[in-house]
Amino acid sequence: MKCGIVGLPNVGKSTLFNCLSNAKAQAANFPFCTIEPNVGTITVPDRRLNKLAELVKPQRIVPTTVEIVDIAGLVKGASKGEGLGNQFLANIRECDAILHVLRCFDDPNVVHVDGSVDPVRDKEVIDIELQLKDLETVEARIKKVEKQAQIGEKEAKRRYELLSRIRVALLKGQSARSVVTANDDPALLNEFQLLTTKPVLYVCNVEEKSAVTGNAHVERVRTAVANEQAEVIFVTAAIEAEIAAL
Repeated sequence: MKCGIVGLPNVGKSTLFNCLSNAKAQAANFPFCTIEPNVGTITVPDRRLNKLAELVKPQRIVPTTVEIVDIAGLVKGASKGEGLGNQFLANIRECDAILHVLRCFDDPNVVHVDGSVDPVRDKEVIDIELQLKDLETVEARIKKVEKQAQIGEKEAKRRYELLSRIRVALLKGQSARSVVTANDDPALLNEFQLLTTKPVLYVCNVEEKSAVTGNAHVERVRTAVANEQAEVIFVTAAIEAEIAAL
């Protein structure tokens, strides 16, 4: 499994990457510190594996691993190529899931690309860019299957119906995963390679004093994603990275 860390520039993506991985990335107080994606591999703790090992007594235990990719920051216009957007969106397309990092701390010494801290606005910037890129993909695919679907070709009709449903959601500013159901064919969705069908975990990067309880920024994010199929966690990435480095 491969997880991509995404977000605006300078929100703590590389710092989070350093928390999770032994492959250390440069984390600095300026936008686009990361250009090429950093890649690391982490093992997944699983108590069930230890219990099974006690019963089976294998020669060695091999835990599940996850590949973590620190992707450079996206900006407005990324879907049209702004800020090397095409390259960064391609990096996201290769991932199975998304860790969306949101800056949820106030610090005048840390630069924000938009000049102020607003995690909900930041989330919407990324969402819109991913949705626009997906809309471009969906409309191109609809053109390819529309004629066959109209004459009743079964597979083309199936693709056309799913693509049309996703297109309606994207035009409403909703991610594709909001209209995907358990009845939809996973193989078909994988074939489309859409960005907004990927599962997402929102990671709120908070200051040290909010490490236990979170803060008002985190609550705003929770409210904003209440209707999405997504979870929200908060972490003090800088402190966690320092601990991981010990």
